[in-house]
Amino acid sequence: MAILVELLAIAAAVASGHLVAALVAPASSPFVAVGDAVVRLSPQPVVEFAKSAFGTADKPVLLAGIGVLLVLLGALAGLAARRRPAVGTAVVAALGLLAVAAVLTGPVPVATDLAAPVVALVVGVAVQRGLDRLARRHGGTRAGSGDGVPRRTVLAGASAAVAAGTLVAGGAGLALSSSGSGIAASRAALTGRLAAATLAETAPPVPASAAFPQLGTVPFVTPNADFYRIDVALTIPAVRAEDWSLRVHGRVGRELVLTVDDLLRRPLVQRTITMTCVSNTVGGNLVSTADFVGVELAPLLLEAGVDPSADQIVSTSRDGWTAGTPTATVLEPGRGALLALGMNGEALPVEHGFPVRMVVPGLYGYVSATKWLADIELTTFAARSVYWRDRGWAERAPIKTQCRIDAPVGFSKLPAGRVQVAGVAWAQPVGITAVEVRADDGPWVRAELATEVNPNTWRMWRAELDLSPGSHTLTARATDRRGLVQTDVRVDPIPDGATGWPSTIVTVV
Repeated sequence: MAILVELLAIAAAVASGHLVAALVAPASSPFVAVGDAVVRLSPQPVVEFAKSAFGTADKPVLLAGIGVLLVLLGALAGLAARRRPAVGTAVVAALGLLAVAAVLTGPVPVATDLAAPVVALVVGVAVQRGLDRLARRHGGTRAGSGDGVPRRTVLAGASAAVAAGTLVAGGAGLALSSSGSGIAASRAALTGRLAAATLAETAPPVPASAAFPQLGTVPFVTPNADFYRIDVALTIPAVRAEDWSLRVHGRVGRELVLTVDDLLRRPLVQRTITMTCVSNTVGGNLVSTADFVGVELAPLLLEAGVDPSADQIVSTSRDGWTAGTPTATVLEPGRGALLALGMNGEALPVEHGFPVRMVVPGLYGYVSATKWLADIELTTFAARSVYWRDRGWAERAPIKTQCRIDAPVGFSKLPAGRVQVAGVAWAQPVGITAVEVRADDGPWVRAELATEVNPNTWRMWRAELDLSPGSHTLTARATDRRGLVQTDVRVDPIPDGATGWPSTIVTVV
């Protein structure tokens, strides 16, 4: 019974804290706040292991792990409380204080954030003490409670009531947090405003000859639902477009504070851009392309008056994550860095940064693609470090020339003869001029390139190889517009992106 008491107390604390957080500040949910603290404080090797082992499922795995740990702690505390009742209360209280500490040490804590962990602490201790007293007072199996009600019935009723309350509170918290407090309506309204806006620049239509989907390549423009997502947010920041603002400050002539309305009054441009994650391994799929609509960042910064000494732009997300972007890259003529509001014909999806995110072509996302943008500070690399740089990643990270084999898929069985090989290559913002493919150690065969959309996007390719029966290793390499041939030297993603030739093994019968 002592184990059940501990588990119910912990569950009640988590549920009540989540409900209060949904009403006040979703990120202050004790369960989520502790998870965020684990992400923030984990050493770089642990972070890399999680990303390589679980990929985009790392966040659900982390939360599930925390849940399992809570159950184990509850069970152990219950066993210990059989002899020392104070242990049970102490464990629940310690977990509550841990949640308070996680919130207080968060990136941007405010006073209201304490409401959820404090409520969780109080509820958890109250439930544990109350059920423990009932268990010790009514734990007998034969005698009555004094009013004709069996003692076991009293305890079972109290436990059932706590369990029911926990389910209701937890369910309500989940429902409120998933509803997004008007985010869906805000997105719909912004989508309508973007559709009605007159664009100062429209991206040319993507021609059918820009991709080879019939051969197994991905679509040229990635649907929003399939666009890769890599970030450290356990809870997606929920900010309505109507409530959003951006502060531009630091080493500037004058500070700017901008709203979504301010951005919509500026010239809006549409750009087709391929984004790439630095964690993408050789041949990986953490690369996607979208039509973004937004405001050019360079003119906005020039309006603020960038001090010549400011070589870094530190952008901060609503969840406290930071990125450091070279100022010179953003201000480079023709670079096309954006404060994006739209993506593939609608307002940004919430998981991709609604209402506003940064998009800087040619740089890996960890130094350029801040989602849920809240703050831009002009500073220096010497004066301020940022999230991933603190964890061993490089200060600057231009995208490397890479390619990928999409078809045939690895370990396919193919008929002997002519085999179609297809894939994608990228070298933003330079562009791809050639891709070559070979079987085993045979001669390189130049692939046919699809129509180039612009140098800031990937480029599809296809080739034909004559393959005899047996096992074959297919390898590809790309060449960019500078004449730089993709290196065969295999390097892991850390600290500034992977290199190496992609390959796949097939069997010809």
